Amino acid sequence: MMKPTDLLRFFFAAALALGALTAHAQLSIEITGAGANRFPVAIAVMQSETQLPRSVTEVVRGDLERSGLFSLVETGPTPFAEDAIPDFAYLRTRGADAIAVGRVIPAQNGQFEIRVRLYDTRQEIQLDAVSLNMAPAQYRAIGHRIADQIFEKITGLKGVFATRIAYVVKSGGQYRLQIADSDGANAQTALASNEPIISPAWSPDGSKLAYVSFQLKKPIVYVHDLAAGLQSVVANFKGSNSAPAWSPDGSRLAVVLTKDGLSQMYTVNVDGSGIKRLASSSSIDTEPAYSHDGQWIYFTSDRGGSPQIYRIAAAGGRAERVSFEGSYNVTPRPSPDGLTMTYITRSANGFQVAIMDLATRQYAVLTDSSRDESPSFAPNSRMILYATEIGGRGVLAAVSSDGRIKQRLSVKAADVREPAWGPSLH
Repeated sequence: MMKPTDLLRFFFAAALALGALTAHAQLSIEITGAGANRFPVAIAVMQSETQLPRSVTEVVRGDLERSGLFSLVETGPTPFAEDAIPDFAYLRTRGADAIAVGRVIPAQNGQFEIRVRLYDTRQEIQLDAVSLNMAPAQYRAIGHRIADQIFEKITGLKGVFATRIAYVVKSGGQYRLQIADSDGANAQTALASNEPIISPAWSPDGSKLAYVSFQLKKPIVYVHDLAAGLQSVVANFKGSNSAPAWSPDGSRLAVVLTKDGLSQMYTVNVDGSGIKRLASSSSIDTEPAYSHDGQWIYFTSDRGGSPQIYRIAAAGGRAERVSFEGSYNVTPRPSPDGLTMTYITRSANGFQVAIMDLATRQYAVLTDSSRDESPSFAPNSRMILYATEIGGRGVLAAVSSDGRIKQRLSVKAADVREPAWGPSLH
């Protein structure tokens, strides 16, 4: 394990790089594909919104438009009264099937209350009413929450606008582990290093990230407390320590170690204690991921002669093969709802994101790119974030589970890789 002096030296270096989370380059998002039938919705400018440093209305509009499921109906710069019934007939002539109206109200201690109502213009009924308290600096977070509420009421699906994503940016020989809002804005650097950072994984409560850092010239698994800005060592055994994956209750991590020879899977407590080998194999076992209920660990192995996807009980035991179509299937990531699994498959077109129905084992390729890697489900199982390469540069992309909605996320003049979509926190 790491010597105390090495650990202190690492913490000191990390503190210099970190301090606290520091802002850096923002991801820009481009919509490259949208749903066939987008829902027409109007988001009226909120009353008295000019009291805030920035517009909450624009955050809500941006979220819904980027989702690929909504088309925004323009209602002009004049706010609609939040406490009055909208003119439904007028809104229908504008093509809006729903409208959200809101108001910003000053509260005590510099706080504000935001009230939002959502109406169905066809049935002329109120669908929802929301009241949220906020500090002025929380305008983005509140906008995301409002967008989530509208999204869920109209689609029946949980929104993920208020979630965060983690990813690694490489620029000028430096690696930065960054955290941003789901729309790529508000990017913060959690760790900067001259050595690679790979495999970030969110804890179930969103308070920590596990990852692999080469800061000490070898791969070591760390857990990073985001609020405190502190790292702790989870696995630093002889050889390689890699591929951390959280158990659903956040108490343990599955990791891949070579301390006993080939890459094999183990589980370990978050504090580094209680190491346990999952299976003994004469092949390479890697890329573990827990099922949503914690009963299974899915992983990649070449035990059948080519890289394929298997699963094993989380307590250990006999592994069973999951993927059979194709000669190369890797990086399994079960969906949060337990119904599907995304992974990377190799076809004649290259490496692409695929999805499998876990009940029927039917699968579909979702992307048309050729260098995809590191897929990660959104908490609602609707979208998949992944890394790919365009023009020789690493970018992030997202695709819906039906393949219809596509987005591209990039940072100017930098490689972006290793994405991980954080959990829903509300």
